[in-house]
Amino acid sequence: MAVSKEQNAIAALRQFQIDGEPVSVAPYGSGHINDTYCAVFQQPGPQARYILQRINRNVFKDPRALMQNIQRVTAHLATRLAGEPDCGRRVLTLIPARGGLSWHVDEEGSYWRLYRFIENARTYDAVESTAQAFQAARAFGQFQKLLADLPAPRLHDTIPDFHHTPKRFLALEQAIAADAVDRAALAKAEIHFALAHRPITSVLLDASLPERVTHNDTKFNNVMLDDTTGEGICVIDLDTVMPGLALYDFGDMVRTTTSPSREDEQDLAKVTMQFPMFEALVRGYLSAAGGVLTKEEKQLLAFSGKLITFEIGIRFLADYLAGDIYFKVHREGHNLDRCRTQFKLVESIEHQEEAMDKLVQSIA
Repeated sequence: MAVSKEQNAIAALRQFQIDGEPVSVAPYGSGHINDTYCAVFQQPGPQARYILQRINRNVFKDPRALMQNIQRVTAHLATRLAGEPDCGRRVLTLIPARGGLSWHVDEEGSYWRLYRFIENARTYDAVESTAQAFQAARAFGQFQKLLADLPAPRLHDTIPDFHHTPKRFLALEQAIAADAVDRAALAKAEIHFALAHRPITSVLLDASLPERVTHNDTKFNNVMLDDTTGEGICVIDLDTVMPGLALYDFGDMVRTTTSPSREDEQDLAKVTMQFPMFEALVRGYLSAAGGVLTKEEKQLLAFSGKLITFEIGIRFLADYLAGDIYFKVHREGHNLDRCRTQFKLVESIEHQEEAMDKLVQSIA
């Protein structure tokens, strides 16, 4: 008899150091990578909630290294935040497995982890105001600031060369040359746009910026906002936390927060970099991380938004040309639509880049 996903989840839950019995276990959230469940336990006193996740090994090839990163980062953040108001809600808390590790491996070789549920806070899939953008950027900036003194050794690279734009561009050139599914003719304009922007791909790597501990997936919905105050209370989804450049994180905030359109919007007239949202990101981010950033990092804040948006655009284009082998697609030409959306946002940033730079200078 086949075992359901929920039964597997309950079996995994019993391998963690929790008193009491599970009352319910149900899929939770809008993530597309890991299997995520909310588990309610009956314990002495009130019921308690936890977040259980099974790590996607197709994406994360070395889950032990990933969990070692998360364990070190969360422990360091907890130490740095000790004594702060509401400190227990400001960092993810791992529940140890019964064997003592911060993860459990089941009989099928699946890796599981368990976090305390952060109550009275939530994530939003789309930003609703400049105030929310400010809070999210401040939370990510605080995250970088608190991890600036993480002791050696260096964190593991959970996805090597994740934001190495020149290597991403080389992969695109190879996909263009191979034209594996005869789609290059359908993407002439996008290929031309990409090739014309080749010079920007190495700017950040050539700038000799300091390596930092970075989140590398700074979408708006990876910050929990307090239900009462609206404050950015906790940064979540730490799977891609690894060594990187601070501007990878800020650039991805610009990419995912400043445009009102969806990532795969087909009406390109809706795609634009909203300057007030950019200003909110700059003010929020620098209010927390400004003291640890170098002059050179601050000077490239606006540029980073353009580069990271371009980078994801060429990744969508390369996957489209290769036959949609990496990103999940839900319609014909889906990856090409995604690419076009990113490239339109790059154009919008370019039209406003001078004003963006002046704003950063006035704040930094």
